[in-house]
Amino acid sequence: MSRDGHAPKASAAILVKTRGLAPGNRIDRHTHGEHQLAWARSGVLSVAAEAGTWVLPPTRALWIPAGVPHEVMASGRATMRSLYLRPESCPVTWPAPQPLSAGPLLAGLIDHLADTNLNPQRRARAEAVLIDVLEPVNRATIDAPMPTDERARDVARALRADPTDARSLAQWGSHVGASARTLARAFRADTGIPFGRWRTAVRLQAALPHLAAGESVARVARRVGYGTPSAFVAAFHRETGLTPGGYFRNPE
Repeated sequence: MSRDGHAPKASAAILVKTRGLAPGNRIDRHTHGEHQLAWARSGVLSVAAEAGTWVLPPTRALWIPAGVPHEVMASGRATMRSLYLRPESCPVTWPAPQPLSAGPLLAGLIDHLADTNLNPQRRARAEAVLIDVLEPVNRATIDAPMPTDERARDVARALRADPTDARSLAQWGSHVGASARTLARAFRADTGIPFGRWRTAVRLQAALPHLAAGESVARVARRVGYGTPSAFVAAFHRETGLTPGGYFRNPE
């Protein structure tokens, strides 16, 4: 069954649903019995699961395995297309959320499969091609997993709410009742990256919806706590291997 309670047509292994999201809309945490491919046809989506949060412009999609709890957010206006794939007939077996490249071919196939008037033969061919072109990406994904230590988690929540907050770990420690060393250990142990890099990822995640909306790099840099556009671009390139403009271009 899909999340709206309707089973796919008997001829369809992949069901496509389209949903418009207004700024600030949130789809609360939920699970599916099917695998889901989440894609923003327009705008930018944020998908949060236990393993982390992924910010998805139209050039990226996210594979969400069946049974994985997740929530979806849109900071600006967005059109979300979700593909639901029956596990028993799907050859893809990624056990955790997997970001994917969403180039023109994948985008076109998703739009094609959204046509409810496709005959079974054409639909089956398109479904097979779509599965074949799913291409994982890693380097260009900006991920900032939440720490599990409660004090580090308090810091993380505050920085997600205000990425411009430039307090040091020592200052955060005074705020949450832990030493800077304890917080540093917690961030590295729980998220796999040092605190400074984690904060950079949060700032870049916050920047993506504004970049997708067409705001200038200079303005976005100030919005998320960078003193100069060049510092922002350098951080963006260091984390993703791409410039901000390159991140939003369709992959070759």
